[in-house]
Amino acid sequence: METKEDSCDTDSTVRTNRGKRKNEETDEAAKQGKRKKQKKCGKQLRPGERYVPPPQKRNPGVSFSQEHFAETSYYFESGLRKVYPYYFDFTTYCKGRWIGKTLLEIFKSEFRAESLDYYNKAVKEGRIKLNETPVDDLNIILKNNDFMRNTVHRHEPPVSGRPLEVLVDDGELVVVDKPASLPVHPCGRYRHNTVIFILGKEKGLSGLHTVHRLDRLTSGVLLFARTLEVSKKLDAMVRERQLEKEYVCRVEGEFPEGEVVCEEPILLVSFRVGLCRVDPKGKESRTVFQRLSYNGRSSVVRCLPLTGRTHQIRVHLQFLGFPILNDPIYGSSAWGPNRAKGGLVGMSDEELLEALIKEHCSKENLHLLDLPDVEVLGKQGPKTECSDGVQEHNDQITAPASSGVVCDDGSRKLTEEEVKAEGSQELHKSTSAAETADKMSGAHKEKDSVSDEASRTAKSNAFVRDNLCGECKIVRPDPTEKDLIMYLHALRYKGPGFEYTTQMPDWAKEDWLQD
Repeated sequence: METKEDSCDTDSTVRTNRGKRKNEETDEAAKQGKRKKQKKCGKQLRPGERYVPPPQKRNPGVSFSQEHFAETSYYFESGLRKVYPYYFDFTTYCKGRWIGKTLLEIFKSEFRAESLDYYNKAVKEGRIKLNETPVDDLNIILKNNDFMRNTVHRHEPPVSGRPLEVLVDDGELVVVDKPASLPVHPCGRYRHNTVIFILGKEKGLSGLHTVHRLDRLTSGVLLFARTLEVSKKLDAMVRERQLEKEYVCRVEGEFPEGEVVCEEPILLVSFRVGLCRVDPKGKESRTVFQRLSYNGRSSVVRCLPLTGRTHQIRVHLQFLGFPILNDPIYGSSAWGPNRAKGGLVGMSDEELLEALIKEHCSKENLHLLDLPDVEVLGKQGPKTECSDGVQEHNDQITAPASSGVVCDDGSRKLTEEEVKAEGSQELHKSTSAAETADKMSGAHKEKDSVSDEASRTAKSNAFVRDNLCGECKIVRPDPTEKDLIMYLHALRYKGPGFEYTTQMPDWAKEDWLQD
Protein backbone atom coordinates (compact mmCIF):
# COMPACT_ATOMS: atom_id res chain seq x y z
CA MET A 1 0.00 0.00 0.00
CA GLU A 2 1.39 3.40 -1.03
CA THR A 3 1.80 5.79 1.86
CA LYS A 4 1.41 9.56 1.75
CA GLU A 5 5.18 9.95 2.10
CA ASP A 6 5.80 7.60 -0.84
CA SER A 7 3.35 9.64 -2.95
CA CYS A 8 5.17 12.86 -2.09
CA ASP A 9 8.53 11.28 -2.94
CA THR A 10 7.16 10.11 -6.28
CA ASP A 11 5.75 13.58 -7.13
CA SER A 12 9.07 15.14 -6.13
CA THR A 13 10.95 12.71 -8.36
CA VAL A 14 8.61 13.44 -11.27
CA ARG A 15 9.04 17.19 -10.80
CA THR A 16 12.81 16.78 -10.58
CA ASN A 17 12.91 14.72 -13.76
CA ARG A 18 10.67 17.22 -15.52
CA GLY A 19 12.99 20.05 -14.40
CA LYS A 20 16.00 18.14 -15.70
CA ARG A 21 14.30 17.49 -19.02
CA LYS A 22 13.30 21.15 -19.24
CA ASN A 23 16.87 22.30 -18.52
CA GLU A 24 18.20 19.79 -21.02
CA GLU A 25 15.70 21.00 -23.63
CA THR A 26 16.69 24.63 -22.93
CA ASP A 27 20.39 23.80 -23.19
CA GLU A 28 19.78 21.88 -26.41
CA ALA A 29 17.76 24.79 -27.85
CA ALA A 30 20.59 27.18 -26.95
CA LYS A 31 23.12 24.87 -28.63
CA GLN A 32 20.92 24.62 -31.72
CA GLY A 33 20.58 28.40 -31.76
CA LYS A 34 24.34 28.77 -31.54
CA ARG A 35 24.81 26.22 -34.32
CA LYS A 36 22.24 28.04 -36.46
CA LYS A 37 24.02 31.34 -35.79
CA GLN A 38 27.34 29.80 -36.78
CA LYS A 39 25.74 28.17 -39.80
CA LYS A 40 24.19 31.49 -40.77
CA CYS A 41 27.57 33.17 -40.85
CA GLY A 42 28.82 30.53 -43.29
CA LYS A 43 30.44 27.77 -41.28
CA GLN A 44 31.00 26.55 -37.76
CA LEU A 45 33.61 28.65 -36.00
CA ARG A 46 36.86 26.99 -35.10
CA PRO A 47 38.37 27.58 -31.65
CA GLY A 48 39.74 31.13 -31.48
CA GLU A 49 38.04 32.18 -34.74
CA ARG A 50 36.36 35.60 -34.66
CA TYR A 51 32.63 35.84 -35.34
CA VAL A 52 31.48 38.64 -37.64
CA PRO A 53 27.79 39.61 -37.46
CA PRO A 54 25.88 39.91 -40.75
CA PRO A 55 25.61 43.41 -42.23
CA GLN A 56 22.63 45.48 -41.19
CA LYS A 57 20.14 46.60 -43.79
CA ARG A 58 20.48 50.28 -44.44
CA ASN A 59 17.67 52.58 -45.55
CA PRO A 60 19.04 54.76 -48.35
CA GLY A 61 16.10 57.13 -47.95
CA VAL A 62 17.04 58.26 -44.44
CA SER A 63 17.93 61.94 -44.41
CA PHE A 64 19.71 64.13 -41.88
CA SER A 65 17.75 64.74 -38.70
CA GLN A 66 17.89 66.80 -35.51
CA GLU A 67 20.29 64.24 -34.05
CA HIS A 68 22.83 65.09 -36.77
CA PHE A 69 22.19 68.85 -36.59
CA ALA A 70 22.89 68.85 -32.83
CA GLU A 71 26.45 67.50 -33.22
CA THR A 72 27.87 71.00 -32.92
CA SER A 73 26.95 74.68 -33.34
CA TYR A 74 27.96 77.71 -35.39
CA TYR A 75 29.61 80.94 -34.42
CA PHE A 76 30.46 83.98 -36.53
CA GLU A 77 33.75 85.83 -36.63
CA SER A 78 35.25 88.36 -39.07
CA GLY A 79 32.40 87.87 -41.54
CA LEU A 80 32.84 84.10 -41.56
CA ARG A 81 30.58 81.27 -40.49
CA LYS A 82 32.57 78.83 -38.37
CA VAL A 83 31.86 75.49 -36.73
CA TYR A 84 33.01 74.45 -33.27
CA PRO A 85 35.19 71.32 -33.54
CA TYR A 86 33.23 68.18 -32.68
CA TYR A 87 33.58 64.43 -32.33
CA PHE A 88 32.40 62.42 -35.30
CA ASP A 89 32.25 58.73 -36.18
CA PHE A 90 33.41 57.63 -39.62
CA THR A 91 31.93 54.20 -40.33
CA THR A 92 32.37 51.67 -43.12
CA TYR A 93 32.04 47.98 -43.87
CA CYS A 94 35.15 46.04 -44.84
CA LYS A 95 35.81 46.43 -48.55
CA GLY A 96 36.68 43.42 -50.68
CA ARG A 97 40.27 44.51 -51.18
CA TRP A 98 40.76 44.73 -47.41
CA ILE A 99 39.77 41.13 -46.60
CA GLY A 100 42.72 39.19 -45.18
CA LYS A 101 44.72 42.33 -44.42
CA THR A 102 45.34 43.82 -40.99
CA LEU A 103 43.93 47.12 -39.79
CA LEU A 104 47.51 48.35 -39.59
CA GLU A 105 48.03 47.63 -43.30
CA ILE A 106 44.79 49.41 -44.24
CA PHE A 107 45.58 52.53 -42.22
CA LYS A 108 49.11 52.52 -43.61
CA SER A 109 48.05 52.24 -47.26
CA GLU A 110 44.65 53.93 -47.54
CA PHE A 111 44.13 56.26 -44.57
CA ARG A 112 47.33 58.28 -44.50
CA ALA A 113 45.77 61.55 -43.40
CA GLU A 114 47.07 60.60 -39.96
CA SER A 115 50.29 58.91 -38.87
CA LEU A 116 50.49 55.33 -37.55
CA ASP A 117 51.47 56.80 -34.20
CA TYR A 118 48.10 58.60 -34.13
CA TYR A 119 46.18 55.40 -34.91
CA ASN A 120 48.06 53.49 -32.19
CA LYS A 121 47.15 56.19 -29.67
CA ALA A 122 43.55 56.17 -30.91
CA VAL A 123 43.41 52.41 -30.25
CA LYS A 124 44.57 52.93 -26.67
CA GLU A 125 41.78 55.47 -26.14
CA GLY A 126 39.13 53.17 -27.61
CA ARG A 127 38.40 55.37 -30.63
CA ILE A 128 38.69 52.58 -33.20
CA LYS A 129 36.05 49.84 -33.07
CA LEU A 130 35.39 46.68 -35.03
CA ASN A 131 31.79 45.45 -34.93
CA GLU A 132 31.21 47.96 -32.09
CA THR A 133 33.97 46.40 -29.96
CA PRO A 134 37.05 48.55 -29.19
CA VAL A 135 40.13 47.28 -31.02
CA ASP A 136 43.14 46.54 -28.81
CA ASP A 137 45.56 45.57 -31.58
CA LEU A 138 45.89 47.00 -35.10
CA ASN A 139 47.25 43.66 -36.28
CA ILE A 140 43.75 42.16 -36.22
CA ILE A 141 42.91 40.59 -39.60
CA LEU A 142 39.83 41.93 -41.36
CA LYS A 143 37.04 39.65 -42.53
CA ASN A 144 34.11 40.07 -44.87
CA ASN A 145 31.28 42.18 -43.34
CA ASP A 146 33.49 43.63 -40.59
CA PHE A 147 32.00 46.96 -39.52
CA MET A 148 34.56 49.64 -38.63
CA ARG A 149 34.03 52.81 -36.61
CA ASN A 150 36.68 55.51 -36.21
CA THR A 151 35.95 58.42 -33.83
CA VAL A 152 37.77 61.61 -34.77
CA HIS A 153 37.86 65.21 -33.62
CA ARG A 154 36.56 67.03 -36.67
CA HIS A 155 37.38 70.57 -37.80
CA GLU A 156 35.56 72.23 -40.71
CA PRO A 157 36.89 75.07 -42.85
CA PRO A 158 35.10 78.42 -42.42
CA VAL A 159 32.71 79.67 -45.09
CA SER A 160 31.08 82.99 -45.89
CA GLY A 161 29.04 84.42 -43.02
CA ARG A 162 26.44 85.84 -45.38
CA PRO A 163 22.95 84.61 -44.42
CA LEU A 164 21.43 81.81 -46.47
CA GLU A 165 18.29 83.46 -47.85
CA VAL A 166 15.19 81.35 -48.53
CA LEU A 167 13.49 82.84 -51.59
CA VAL A 168 10.53 80.45 -51.79
CA ASP A 169 9.03 77.77 -49.55
CA ASP A 170 5.60 76.83 -50.94
CA GLY A 171 5.26 73.31 -49.57
CA GLU A 172 6.56 71.73 -52.78
CA LEU A 173 9.79 73.61 -53.46
CA VAL A 174 12.40 75.33 -51.34
CA VAL A 175 14.42 77.89 -53.31
CA VAL A 176 17.47 79.56 -51.77
CA ASP A 177 20.08 82.10 -52.78
CA LYS A 178 23.28 80.19 -52.05
CA PRO A 179 26.31 82.23 -50.97
CA ALA A 180 29.63 81.34 -52.57
CA SER A 181 31.89 79.00 -50.55
CA LEU A 182 29.05 76.76 -49.28
CA PRO A 183 28.86 73.16 -50.53
CA VAL A 184 25.29 72.03 -51.20
CA HIS A 185 25.54 68.82 -49.15
CA PRO A 186 28.13 67.16 -46.86
CA CYS A 187 31.33 66.25 -48.70
CA GLY A 188 35.03 66.13 -47.89
CA ARG A 189 35.79 68.26 -44.83
CA TYR A 190 32.39 69.98 -44.94
CA ARG A 191 29.34 68.75 -43.03
CA HIS A 192 27.68 71.45 -40.92
CA ASN A 193 28.99 74.25 -43.14
CA THR A 194 26.74 73.10 -46.00
CA VAL A 195 23.42 74.31 -47.37
CA ILE A 196 21.60 71.14 -46.27
CA PHE A 197 22.78 71.44 -42.65
CA ILE A 198 22.24 75.20 -42.38
CA LEU A 199 18.68 74.83 -43.63
CA GLY A 200 18.09 72.05 -41.11
CA LYS A 201 19.74 73.76 -38.14
CA GLU A 202 18.56 77.35 -38.67
CA LYS A 203 15.38 77.06 -40.75
CA GLY A 204 13.99 73.74 -39.51
CA LEU A 205 13.95 72.39 -43.09
CA SER A 206 14.94 68.73 -43.36
CA GLY A 207 14.24 65.77 -45.63
CA LEU A 208 14.86 67.90 -48.72
CA HIS A 209 15.58 66.37 -52.13
CA THR A 210 18.35 67.91 -54.25
CA VAL A 211 17.07 69.00 -57.66
CA HIS A 212 20.40 70.28 -58.98
CA ARG A 213 23.77 71.23 -57.54
CA LEU A 214 26.05 74.24 -57.64
CA ASP A 215 29.82 74.13 -57.20
CA ARG A 216 30.97 75.20 -53.76
CA LEU A 217 32.44 78.50 -55.00
CA THR A 218 29.40 79.25 -57.21
CA SER A 219 26.57 81.38 -55.83
CA GLY A 220 22.94 81.82 -56.79
CA VAL A 221 19.58 80.08 -57.24
CA LEU A 222 19.38 76.60 -55.77
CA LEU A 223 16.26 74.38 -55.75
CA PHE A 224 15.19 71.58 -53.40
CA ALA A 225 12.06 69.45 -53.63
CA ARG A 226 10.01 68.99 -50.47
CA THR A 227 8.72 65.53 -51.47
CA LEU A 228 9.88 62.57 -53.53
CA GLU A 229 6.97 63.08 -55.92
CA VAL A 230 7.99 66.67 -56.68
CA SER A 231 11.60 65.54 -57.04
CA LYS A 232 10.65 62.91 -59.66
CA LYS A 233 8.55 65.48 -61.50
CA LEU A 234 11.47 67.90 -61.71
CA ASP A 235 13.85 65.09 -62.74
CA ALA A 236 11.54 64.34 -65.65
CA MET A 237 11.62 68.03 -66.64
CA VAL A 238 15.43 67.92 -66.60
CA ARG A 239 15.52 64.84 -68.85
CA GLU A 240 13.05 66.43 -71.26
CA ARG A 241 15.06 69.69 -71.35
CA GLN A 242 12.12 71.71 -70.01
CA LEU A 243 14.19 73.62 -67.45
CA GLU A 244 16.24 76.66 -68.39
CA LYS A 245 19.20 77.80 -66.32
CA GLU A 246 20.88 81.15 -66.73
CA TYR A 247 24.24 82.12 -65.24
CA VAL A 248 26.42 85.20 -65.29
CA CYS A 249 30.18 85.22 -64.92
CA ARG A 250 33.16 87.54 -65.26
CA VAL A 251 35.90 86.30 -67.58
CA GLU A 252 39.40 87.44 -68.43
CA GLY A 253 39.82 89.74 -71.42
CA GLU A 254 37.40 91.09 -74.01
CA PHE A 255 34.83 88.43 -74.82
CA PRO A 256 33.46 88.63 -78.42
CA GLU A 257 30.22 90.50 -78.98
CA GLY A 258 27.15 88.66 -80.19
CA GLU A 259 26.10 85.10 -79.43
CA VAL A 260 28.86 82.53 -79.05
CA VAL A 261 27.97 78.83 -79.02
CA CYS A 262 30.36 76.16 -77.75
CA GLU A 263 29.52 72.53 -78.53
CA GLU A 264 32.73 70.82 -77.53
CA PRO A 265 32.33 67.39 -75.83
CA ILE A 266 33.41 67.26 -72.20
CA LEU A 267 35.34 64.36 -70.69
CA LEU A 268 35.54 63.64 -66.96
CA VAL A 269 39.26 63.35 -66.15
CA SER A 270 38.93 62.38 -62.49
CA PHE A 271 35.65 61.22 -60.98
CA ARG A 272 36.89 61.69 -57.40
CA VAL A 273 38.08 65.25 -58.03
CA GLY A 274 35.44 66.19 -60.60
CA LEU A 275 38.09 67.52 -63.00
CA CYS A 276 37.01 67.80 -66.64
CA ARG A 277 38.38 68.88 -70.01
CA VAL A 278 37.32 69.10 -73.65
CA ASP A 279 37.95 65.83 -75.47
CA PRO A 280 36.45 64.10 -78.57
CA LYS A 281 35.70 61.08 -76.38
CA GLY A 282 33.66 63.21 -73.98
CA LYS A 283 29.91 63.66 -73.67
CA GLU A 284 27.89 65.95 -75.89
CA SER A 285 27.75 69.45 -74.43
CA ARG A 286 26.33 72.78 -75.55
CA THR A 287 26.55 76.25 -73.98
CA VAL A 288 25.38 79.58 -75.37
CA PHE A 289 27.29 82.71 -74.31
CA GLN A 290 26.59 86.41 -74.76
CA ARG A 291 28.68 89.33 -73.56
CA LEU A 292 26.84 91.81 -71.33
CA SER A 293 29.64 94.32 -70.61
CA TYR A 294 33.39 94.95 -70.82
CA ASN A 295 35.34 97.23 -68.47
CA GLY A 296 38.64 97.29 -70.33
CA ARG A 297 40.10 94.30 -68.50
CA SER A 298 37.37 91.73 -68.06
CA SER A 299 33.92 90.90 -69.45
CA VAL A 300 30.60 89.96 -67.87
CA VAL A 301 29.08 87.09 -69.84
CA ARG A 302 25.59 85.57 -69.83
CA CYS A 303 25.71 81.76 -69.95
CA LEU A 304 22.95 79.32 -70.96
CA PRO A 305 24.03 75.69 -70.44
CA LEU A 306 21.76 73.56 -72.63
CA THR A 307 23.24 70.34 -71.28
CA GLY A 308 24.23 69.53 -67.72
CA ARG A 309 27.83 68.36 -67.68
CA THR A 310 30.12 68.78 -64.68
CA HIS A 311 31.84 72.21 -64.76
CA GLN A 312 30.39 72.73 -68.25
CA ILE A 313 30.44 76.55 -68.27
CA ARG A 314 33.92 76.71 -66.80
CA VAL A 315 35.36 74.14 -69.22
CA HIS A 316 33.80 75.73 -72.31
CA LEU A 317 35.03 79.19 -71.33
CA GLN A 318 38.52 77.77 -70.82
CA PHE A 319 38.36 76.18 -74.28
CA LEU A 320 37.32 79.52 -75.82
CA GLY A 321 40.32 81.20 -74.18
CA PHE A 322 38.31 83.26 -71.69
CA PRO A 323 38.48 81.46 -68.33
CA ILE A 324 36.51 82.84 -65.41
CA LEU A 325 38.58 85.62 -63.86
CA ASN A 326 39.31 83.86 -60.56
CA ASP A 327 38.66 80.20 -61.39
CA PRO A 328 41.15 78.30 -59.18
CA ILE A 329 41.07 75.21 -61.42
CA TYR A 330 40.37 76.09 -65.04
CA GLY A 331 42.20 79.40 -64.84
CA SER A 332 45.27 77.74 -63.35
CA SER A 333 48.68 77.93 -65.04
CA ALA A 334 49.02 74.18 -64.39
CA TRP A 335 47.23 73.65 -67.72
CA GLY A 336 50.19 75.14 -69.57
CA PRO A 337 51.00 78.56 -71.06
CA ASN A 338 47.73 78.71 -73.07
CA ARG A 339 45.66 77.19 -70.25
CA ALA A 340 44.05 74.59 -72.55
CA LYS A 341 42.72 77.15 -75.03
CA GLY A 342 41.37 75.27 -78.04
CA GLY A 343 41.57 72.03 -76.08
CA LEU A 344 45.37 71.88 -76.25
CA VAL A 345 46.68 70.53 -72.96
CA GLY A 346 49.97 68.90 -73.92
CA MET A 347 50.09 66.44 -71.02
CA SER A 348 48.42 63.28 -69.81
CA ASP A 349 45.49 63.36 -67.41
CA GLU A 350 47.72 62.03 -64.62
CA GLU A 351 50.32 64.72 -65.27
CA LEU A 352 47.62 67.38 -65.34
CA LEU A 353 46.14 66.29 -62.02
CA GLU A 354 49.59 66.15 -60.45
CA ALA A 355 50.44 69.63 -61.76
CA LEU A 356 47.23 71.07 -60.33
CA ILE A 357 47.85 69.51 -56.93
CA LYS A 358 51.45 70.73 -56.93
CA GLU A 359 50.44 74.30 -57.77
CA HIS A 360 47.72 74.46 -55.14
CA CYS A 361 49.95 72.84 -52.55
CA SER A 362 52.61 75.49 -53.13
CA LYS A 363 49.97 78.17 -52.62
CA GLU A 364 48.55 76.39 -49.57
CA ASN A 365 45.04 76.36 -51.07
CA LEU A 366 44.37 72.69 -51.70
CA HIS A 367 40.90 73.25 -50.28
CA LEU A 368 39.98 75.03 -53.52
CA LEU A 369 40.33 71.73 -55.37
CA ASP A 370 37.99 69.92 -52.96
CA LEU A 371 40.34 66.95 -53.13
CA PRO A 372 39.80 63.90 -50.91
CA ASP A 373 42.70 63.11 -48.58
CA VAL A 374 43.59 59.88 -50.37
CA GLU A 375 43.58 61.56 -53.79
CA VAL A 376 46.07 64.19 -52.64
CA LEU A 377 48.23 61.84 -50.63
CA GLY A 378 48.28 59.25 -53.39
CA LYS A 379 49.82 61.81 -55.76
CA GLN A 380 52.33 63.48 -53.47
CA GLY A 381 53.12 60.81 -50.93
CA PRO A 382 52.12 60.77 -47.30
CA LYS A 383 53.78 64.08 -46.46
CA THR A 384 55.31 67.06 -48.22
CA GLU A 385 57.47 69.67 -46.58
CA CYS A 386 56.82 73.39 -46.48
CA SER A 387 59.57 75.97 -46.52
CA ASP A 388 60.07 76.27 -42.77
CA GLY A 389 60.28 72.58 -42.04
CA VAL A 390 56.61 72.27 -41.19
CA GLN A 391 55.20 69.16 -42.77
CA GLU A 392 51.91 69.51 -44.53
CA HIS A 393 49.66 66.50 -44.31
CA ASN A 394 47.02 67.42 -46.87
CA ASP A 395 44.88 69.88 -44.86
CA GLN A 396 46.71 69.18 -41.59
CA ILE A 397 50.17 70.45 -40.78
CA THR A 398 52.37 68.72 -38.26
CA ALA A 399 55.65 69.96 -36.87
CA PRO A 400 57.97 69.00 -34.01
CA ALA A 401 56.02 69.42 -30.77
CA SER A 402 58.33 72.06 -29.34
CA SER A 403 58.40 74.39 -32.34
CA GLY A 404 56.26 77.38 -33.14
CA VAL A 405 57.17 77.53 -36.83
CA VAL A 406 55.14 79.29 -39.46
CA CYS A 407 54.28 77.89 -42.89
CA ASP A 408 53.78 79.74 -46.18
CA ASP A 409 50.05 80.23 -45.59
CA GLY A 410 50.69 81.84 -42.20
CA SER A 411 49.40 78.88 -40.19
CA ARG A 412 51.39 78.35 -37.01
CA LYS A 413 51.71 75.29 -34.83
CA LEU A 414 51.29 76.02 -31.13
CA THR A 415 54.16 75.24 -28.80
CA GLU A 416 53.65 72.77 -25.95
CA GLU A 417 53.51 75.67 -23.50
CA GLU A 418 50.81 77.42 -25.56
CA VAL A 419 48.76 74.24 -25.77
CA LYS A 420 48.90 73.79 -22.00
CA ALA A 421 48.11 77.46 -21.40
CA GLU A 422 45.10 77.34 -23.67
CA GLY A 423 43.90 73.93 -22.55
CA SER A 424 41.43 75.36 -20.07
CA GLN A 425 40.48 78.40 -22.15
CA GLU A 426 37.73 78.85 -24.70
CA LEU A 427 38.74 78.13 -28.27
CA HIS A 428 36.49 80.87 -29.60
CA LYS A 429 34.02 83.43 -28.41
CA SER A 430 30.53 82.03 -28.75
CA THR A 431 27.90 83.75 -30.83
CA SER A 432 24.75 81.88 -31.77
CA ALA A 433 24.05 81.50 -35.48
CA ALA A 434 20.56 82.92 -35.16
CA GLU A 435 21.73 86.04 -33.29
CA THR A 436 24.39 86.80 -35.88
CA ALA A 437 22.03 86.19 -38.78
CA ASP A 438 19.60 88.64 -37.18
CA LYS A 439 22.28 91.30 -36.90
CA MET A 440 23.43 90.81 -40.48
CA SER A 441 19.90 91.01 -41.87
CA GLY A 442 18.94 93.93 -39.63
CA ALA A 443 15.99 92.11 -38.11
CA HIS A 444 15.41 90.32 -34.85
CA LYS A 445 13.58 87.01 -35.19
CA GLU A 446 12.29 84.79 -32.44
CA LYS A 447 14.34 81.59 -32.19
CA ASP A 448 12.31 78.42 -32.04
CA SER A 449 12.73 75.85 -29.28
CA VAL A 450 14.33 73.29 -31.61
CA SER A 451 17.18 75.63 -32.55
CA ASP A 452 17.69 76.61 -28.91
CA GLU A 453 17.84 72.97 -27.84
CA ALA A 454 20.31 72.13 -30.62
CA SER A 455 22.50 75.06 -29.58
CA ARG A 456 22.45 74.01 -25.91
CA THR A 457 23.24 70.41 -26.81
CA ALA A 458 26.17 71.40 -28.97
CA LYS A 459 27.75 73.88 -26.55
CA SER A 460 29.10 71.01 -24.47
CA ASN A 461 31.49 70.35 -27.37
CA ALA A 462 32.14 74.00 -28.17
CA PHE A 463 35.33 74.47 -26.14
CA VAL A 464 36.83 70.98 -26.26
CA ARG A 465 40.51 70.67 -27.20
CA ASP A 466 41.39 67.10 -28.10
CA ASN A 467 44.72 65.66 -27.01
CA LEU A 468 45.15 63.55 -30.17
CA CYS A 469 43.96 66.13 -32.69
CA GLY A 470 46.78 67.74 -34.67
CA GLU A 471 44.44 70.43 -35.98
CA CYS A 472 43.78 71.62 -32.42
CA LYS A 473 47.44 72.57 -32.15
CA ILE A 474 47.39 74.86 -35.18
CA VAL A 475 46.42 78.50 -35.49
CA ARG A 476 45.23 79.04 -39.05
CA PRO A 477 44.70 82.43 -40.71
CA ASP A 478 41.15 83.07 -41.88
CA PRO A 479 40.51 82.84 -45.62
CA THR A 480 40.06 86.11 -47.46
CA GLU A 481 36.96 87.02 -49.46
CA LYS A 482 38.74 86.20 -52.73
CA ASP A 483 39.39 82.68 -51.43
CA LEU A 484 35.66 82.12 -50.89
CA ILE A 485 34.17 83.35 -54.14
CA MET A 486 34.32 82.59 -57.84
CA TYR A 487 32.81 84.96 -60.34
CA LEU A 488 30.10 82.55 -61.46
CA HIS A 489 26.50 83.04 -60.34
CA ALA A 490 23.27 81.11 -61.02
CA LEU A 491 21.00 84.03 -61.87
CA ARG A 492 17.76 82.38 -63.00
CA TYR A 493 16.03 78.97 -62.96
CA LYS A 494 12.96 78.66 -65.17
CA GLY A 495 10.48 75.89 -65.92
CA PRO A 496 6.86 75.33 -67.01
CA GLY A 497 4.86 77.72 -64.86
CA PHE A 498 7.65 78.96 -62.60
CA GLU A 499 10.70 81.21 -62.64
CA TYR A 500 13.09 82.02 -59.78
CA THR A 501 15.63 84.84 -59.96
CA THR A 502 18.25 86.42 -57.71
CA GLN A 503 19.86 89.82 -57.83
CA MET A 504 22.90 90.44 -59.99
CA PRO A 505 26.08 90.14 -57.83
CA ASP A 506 28.22 93.25 -57.32
CA TRP A 507 31.11 91.89 -59.40
CA ALA A 508 28.75 91.54 -62.41
CA LYS A 509 27.73 95.21 -62.47
CA GLU A 510 29.08 97.45 -65.21
CA ASP A 511 30.72 99.92 -62.81
CA TRP A 512 32.58 97.19 -60.88
CA LEU A 513 36.31 97.82 -60.63
CA GLN A 514 38.82 95.01 -60.35
CA ASP A 515 41.34 95.21 -57.49
